[in-house]
Amino acid sequence: MSEFLTSGFALALGYLLGSVPWGLVLTRAAGLGDIRAIGSGNIGATNVLRTGNKPLAAATLALDIGKGALALWLAGYLWGETPGLVAGFGAMLGHAFPVWLGFKGGKGVATGGGVLLAAAWWLGLGAALVWLAVAALTRISSAAAMAACAAAPIIALFAGRTDLALFSAGIAALVVYRHKGNIQRLLAGTEPRIGRKG
Repeated sequence: MSEFLTSGFALALGYLLGSVPWGLVLTRAAGLGDIRAIGSGNIGATNVLRTGNKPLAAATLALDIGKGALALWLAGYLWGETPGLVAGFGAMLGHAFPVWLGFKGGKGVATGGGVLLAAAWWLGLGAALVWLAVAALTRISSAAAMAACAAAPIIALFAGRTDLALFSAGIAALVVYRHKGNIQRLLAGTEPRIGRKG
């Protein structure tokens, strides 16, 4: 199989895994309606938390992380490291632009975290620690998310992994792009705090 074809299969596999909207699936199954109708309208764990259901938010977080990690691991197992990275990015695209929801999905933070963890545990852990530190200081999920993603390429460079630095820079660019509205609210001082109900 050619490298181009392999990458295409990896991207498609990652996209399909990433496009499962776990936040929407879980909240509907729990009888909470459409998560897109509350808070930020996002399908991710932070918005699920605004329902007041912490276990459901934790489950959404775990599943969104898991689908990113699974995409990279599975494609890596089948086709090698580079297709694995392609699949990981595909999972983020699937989460952010799921075909099932009219290409209107989540921000990709948890899924990106899973991808980073699967690519290199120390990279994912480093980004997670930055998220925790900024979240503790600001209580603003979007600020923590963008800081963590911005830190990932720097962490990879310090570890001497230029390939992962470039890869994580792509992840960071997608996450920041998906946070355009959040950036505007941050500048206006109206961005909601973690745990605030919709």
